[in-house]
Amino acid sequence: MPNHLADATWPDVGARRPALAVPVGSLEQHGPHLPLDTDTRIATAVAAALPGFALAPAIAYGASGEHEGFAGTVSLGTSALQATVVEYGRSACRWAPRVLLVNGHGGNAPALAEAVALLRYEGRDVAWVPCSVPGADAHAGRTETSLLLHLSPDVVRPDLAEPGDRRPIGEILPALREGGVAAVSPNGVLGDPTGSTAAEGALVFERMAARCLAAVDRWKPDANGMLR
Repeated sequence: MPNHLADATWPDVGARRPALAVPVGSLEQHGPHLPLDTDTRIATAVAAALPGFALAPAIAYGASGEHEGFAGTVSLGTSALQATVVEYGRSACRWAPRVLLVNGHGGNAPALAEAVALLRYEGRDVAWVPCSVPGADAHAGRTETSLLLHLSPDVVRPDLAEPGDRRPIGEILPALREGGVAAVSPNGVLGDPTGSTAAEGALVFERMAARCLAAVDRWKPDANGMLR
């Protein structure tokens, strides 16, 4: 069977009945220098690096209301994403023994927590894992820019990279909740992407994939279905 679910036929899937890794991303602004599907690209790369899973096409829209002050952002919202994940899990678990949702956008977390908790309550072996590393900056800064320079250098526009709001996230959180990212950063960047490199991105991706793999190997979902 091909490792990508979309390339398989139903007899391929029926014979193997693979565990399924599902990237969950977003379509949202990532500053003037990164593509709208940055989170989806990262989640897909991490999911593809996990052995023992067939890679599903991504759920490429998420809960991104905080970025709707910028053109190009399309947000499903938390309720719609939650419902989508529940129905996805119910359907996929008719043939997949295990489903792992690999999340690339922090704003999706509440929807995933509620959806996966319900799926697990219904007796399905579903969990989710965040694509994260300690010390990462908030949005479209050095971390994500370096990752994209490593994963998809052809879509990065380094000449347009510029600092955004560099204050700690805790300091700007009230304004973010009130008015979204546009209220604190006119260019949509939280952090400083200047100086990002593909080499740094390769190291960040290695750490990110290793953290996800370790969590998957443990497979101990918490009360919200998240693997740590």
